[in-house]
Amino acid sequence: MNSKLNIVVRVDLDHAKALVIAKGHITVHSVNALYVVVKRANSLREGLDLKLDITHAWVDDEALEMLRAASDTHHLPARIDPQQAPCTISVLAPRREHAPAGRELIAA
Repeated sequence: MNSKLNIVVRVDLDHAKALVIAKGHITVHSVNALYVVVKRANSLREGLDLKLDITHAWVDDEALEMLRAASDTHHLPARIDPQQAPCTISVLAPRREHAPAGRELIAA
């Protein structure tokens, strides 16, 4: 997988929807670039329903938790958005190819 982050934004202002698609490797450092793009999309219209599609990206666990926290709180981190504008963001996360720790299947 390419480690370079590629971000595409699709906006439908008539229906107050935006889709941010990210591909590549999302780390705790590159997630900030993603936040900035989401902030810009969110500023286009009040009440915008944002979906962040990272299903085709490799996302570090810590970065995924950061994105989920923004989704849960409906706010981007204060260092990205000091005004703390409401941000309705849904994260469409990638499927994990391995079982979570402690849940490995044992072959009989």
